[in-house]
Amino acid sequence: MNKARREIEEVMTQVDIVIEVLDARIPDSSQNPMLNTLRGDVPVLRLLNKKDLADKSRLDLWLEHWRGSETVLAHPFSTLDKADVAKVSQWVSQMVPHRGSAEKPIRAMIAGIPNVGKSSLMNALLGRRVAKVGDEPAVTKSQQKLKVTNGFQILDTPGILWPKIENPDASYRLAVTGAVRATAINYEDVALVGLTFFIADYLDSLVTRYKLKEISADPYEVLKVIGSKRGALRAGGKVDMHKAAEVFLNDVRTGAIGPYVMETPEMIAHEERLVEEAKAKKEAERKARLAAAVPQRQQASNRAYRDAQVMDQTELTDQAQTIKQDENTDDKQ
Repeated sequence: MNKARREIEEVMTQVDIVIEVLDARIPDSSQNPMLNTLRGDVPVLRLLNKKDLADKSRLDLWLEHWRGSETVLAHPFSTLDKADVAKVSQWVSQMVPHRGSAEKPIRAMIAGIPNVGKSSLMNALLGRRVAKVGDEPAVTKSQQKLKVTNGFQILDTPGILWPKIENPDASYRLAVTGAVRATAINYEDVALVGLTFFIADYLDSLVTRYKLKEISADPYEVLKVIGSKRGALRAGGKVDMHKAAEVFLNDVRTGAIGPYVMETPEMIAHEERLVEEAKAKKEAERKARLAAAVPQRQQASNRAYRDAQVMDQTELTDQAQTIKQDENTDDKQ
């Protein structure tokens, strides 16, 4: 992680614009806060990739949220849409009008968390396979500098997640959409979070996909029904909940369940307030523990001092008695 941070810091001094590839289904959770901090005033083109999997009405809320910012330009995007790919050079030129010639090419850094489509974007821009593409997170391992046109260069960076995701809800959204490796999550837990969301926000999608006549408000019960309908069964007809979770999450990630967006600007603002409140509470508790520990340490110090005084007094008394005994002995002699 520190190596990736150093790479981004080094590259940031050499680029005119950042092309940040986001997952259109989680426009905020798929951002890297570290990148926002490191880019400073460098403009950013946010490509909300996988637009075909996203709910357009909710995606429009994000476009409106970012509209008006001088350093942010956002567009729904698909690496599979040739028209979208062709527009990238135009959007970049719009953000960096003072460069774009062969002598002064626009230098762009492509960045994004794992599994959002960075490598696919590079390959689409260049018209050839230069970056490994896969559906497993973090397949981009090293930095690459490539020429798109005489006036446009791109620099790739490794796909990274930040070291600590403070918002637990964001962590689960990343897991639901597949940005977190399968080995790092509990499929059943993630599926239950995803089902809770779909029951609340996209109930019709669930009903249509799994042909449900009625649906429980309990995501666990819904997952059992999905498992039974899709053949995720063990011997004796018992539902294999892990396999049922895999079936559901695969439908969610591939878009088989229908388009969706898991977050809105208003929702994220509320979650950020909760996170800040939790951090403030934790800090207050830490300070309270420190304050309580000071008197305890002082009391311990006072006891140690009193014990030392008693010991010193005892030693003085013993010495005085020894001297007196010696004097009595001399008198007798």
